[in-house]
Amino acid sequence: MEGVMALTRPTTITNKPTVFLQRLSIRRACISMDFRQRSNACFIRAQQFDSEETSESVSSANDSPENVLQIKEGEVGRLQETVATTQGITIRRRPPTGPPLHYVGPFEFRLQNEGNTPRNILEEIIWHKDVELSQWKERRSLGSLKTALDKASPTRDFIGALRTAHQRTGLPGLIAEVKKASPSRGVLREDFDPVEIARAYEKGGAACISVLTDKKYFQGSFENLEAIRNAGVKCPLLCKEFIVEAWQIYFARTKGADAILLIAAILTDLDIKYLSKICKMLGLTVLVEVHNEREMDRVLNIEGIALIGINNRDLESFKVDISNTRKLLDARRMEIIREKGIIVVGESGLFTPADIAYVQEAGVEAVLVGESLVKQPDPAKGIADLFGKDISQ
Repeated sequence: MEGVMALTRPTTITNKPTVFLQRLSIRRACISMDFRQRSNACFIRAQQFDSEETSESVSSANDSPENVLQIKEGEVGRLQETVATTQGITIRRRPPTGPPLHYVGPFEFRLQNEGNTPRNILEEIIWHKDVELSQWKERRSLGSLKTALDKASPTRDFIGALRTAHQRTGLPGLIAEVKKASPSRGVLREDFDPVEIARAYEKGGAACISVLTDKKYFQGSFENLEAIRNAGVKCPLLCKEFIVEAWQIYFARTKGADAILLIAAILTDLDIKYLSKICKMLGLTVLVEVHNEREMDRVLNIEGIALIGINNRDLESFKVDISNTRKLLDARRMEIIREKGIIVVGESGLFTPADIAYVQEAGVEAVLVGESLVKQPDPAKGIADLFGKDISQ
């Protein structure tokens, strides 16, 4: 903890005794660390100290409560990024701008000059989501969402629907996705009617339906989710959103969601545990999506996860390889999956009966399919073509 505190902004320097105390705090913090931590943390902390000692004080405007709060939030954000990195998470939640622009200091300037360009499309989406979420929360408080839930209809059994479909057909239960566009493929269907597509999916034998709600990158919306729920579609609904805060879960619940997607590539283990508890409290099923072996092992070690999706699309490069499913479902992991009763969902790159057979042989009991179905003139017939038979009966 002392090592962490060494990164925090010192109090305003007004006289030499304070300077002495700050020097002492630096020395004590550094002693408690190992050599590498000591050299890195003390170098950073010393930069701040030297800058402030030279100026003797920071302007009173920069010490306003608003700036102090923003500085502290910046520090917390950097700590979160450190935790994420130790778990193999490379996606940054927001641009590394650090404290507010009015605050001066070598450490802050260094962060702001590291570059605020997203490293890949997923990071770009997450950065935009952070801004979007701030705007949503200004328009509607969490308290109002909780009040709205008093009138919400009960959630439907998402996992139960998948198990029933799998037992009835002997094939993976289908989560059919209502998706107008994607960053990699552009617009998938010009004559896009989310309700009619959802009805066609249900008619074709889908066990559940996934609804994209991201507006900027997938041309989806929460209004689509709500419209499908209110249209009388009986299939349980998955809210396909880039969830980073509990507010989004409450909002999705008010719009008719029965299940929520959590993406391991952007959430730490603690995030997944916390958000899963919120979902459980609201009666929502959690589908945790993984993309590689490290994410898979992380999620398998989290108690209470009942549904894991293996996305065959690399969310950084957007390349698809369905052999990713087989790689992640080796003998050791399959033993854990069976012991815990987890349902594995195959996602992305599934276009033919051979693709379905491949991932089913690997160990999946459900599949999530969007592009190959939504592009069909008749999505219900598209389901039959995908599975090589009519699964509606």
